[in-house]
Amino acid sequence: MSGKPSTQTEAEFSAIYLQRTTQELAEDLDKIRTAEDFKADSIPFLVHALQQGAGIFSSAEQERVVAASKQNKEGDV
Repeated sequence: MSGKPSTQTEAEFSAIYLQRTTQELAEDLDKIRTAEDFKADSIPFLVHALQQGAGIFSSAEQERVVAASKQNKEGDV
């Protein structure tokens, strides 16, 4: 499959990417969250910034990650 991934694949990949990114950056995100100058209205900006990293992955890479995630979930059942 080439070109742009399906909307469903993009959404699934974005969720996987955001979950993994927040896990990996948990300590840094906690420092940001507890900073004196951090405001609640900064959250959408922060989420958007984190999601932008997903754009560096090709459609084939996104499809592989989603497929692997589904296989891992099936193996957990």
